[in-house]
Amino acid sequence: MTTTWPSSLELIETDRHFVDLANKLTAGELTIEFFEGGAIVPAGEVFGAVESGTIEAGADWPGYWAGRDAAFSPLATTPSLFNAVDYVNWIQQWGGADLYNEIYGNYGMVYLPYGVTNNESGFRTNEPIVSLDDLQGKRLRLSGLEQGKLLERLGGNQVSMAGGEIYQALERGVIDGAEFSTPNVDWSGGFQQVTQYWATPGWHQSASVFGVMINRSAWDALSPETQEKLQIAADATLVWSLAFTEKRATEAYAKFDEAVEINRYDDETLARVQEMANEVIVETACANPNSAKVYLSMVEYLDDYAQWRDASAPFNLGRTPDGPDAEALRECVQ
Repeated sequence: MTTTWPSSLELIETDRHFVDLANKLTAGELTIEFFEGGAIVPAGEVFGAVESGTIEAGADWPGYWAGRDAAFSPLATTPSLFNAVDYVNWIQQWGGADLYNEIYGNYGMVYLPYGVTNNESGFRTNEPIVSLDDLQGKRLRLSGLEQGKLLERLGGNQVSMAGGEIYQALERGVIDGAEFSTPNVDWSGGFQQVTQYWATPGWHQSASVFGVMINRSAWDALSPETQEKLQIAADATLVWSLAFTEKRATEAYAKFDEAVEINRYDDETLARVQEMANEVIVETACANPNSAKVYLSMVEYLDDYAQWRDASAPFNLGRTPDGPDAEALRECVQ
């Protein structure tokens, strides 16, 4: 098993936690030999390597494969929609896990979601961003299909590059700014050394999911008991990852607060971003039946859960986002 992450980025800790737990649970039945990103194949080739059976398993962020199928994008993150708990709820109890396996299954893989983080940090720049006007004309490293379309509507320009290239691009002024991940991961990437400002919150990725792709033949070769233990390891790591990354993000925020100037968009701005995000979601979903199916499931979950979540406010698990209309997505699926 390999991963898309180099050992220098803290995202790899979730992969390591899963591997360690899986090896303990399957002792005597299965041993996972884990390699950091780039040790076997380049990060961008992990999907193909698992698909072909060159390696049995690869840890990923599904959004990297949106070029294969746009449905991988919402399986990885959403613009201004799901938070981390929403992803956990949806995966575990509202049919999300089946959709991961349906989409990855089209490429001969089984997928075990085992990592989740809350919203990403936001843009790191050397000129402050406090309003949408400040995005005009900016060349910003941004990952994600819908995220890029949304940024363009807001007047910015998406630049795609691997995480390991961001530091140097910022340092040389090749880009005006960048987003990458949560505060702790960004700190491990050293972005505080080459930027002065941080625009928060990260409306472009309201949460992210990570997991492991397993070649179907390799999975089928395992006993049902071993498969179940791997699923248990994934479920346990999913919950662990939320608490781990929130604690680490909190610690990193305090360090960033001393190193850079932090600015937050006002609520009116975020409401405008939400409206535009909804438009982008519907347009993107309607261009791809699989994407529409995933987004419809997500919005139906939000509508269903809203009844209890809103009734229990403020003692609940986050906000009910004013997301896209389910009927518009339902028409795309049909």
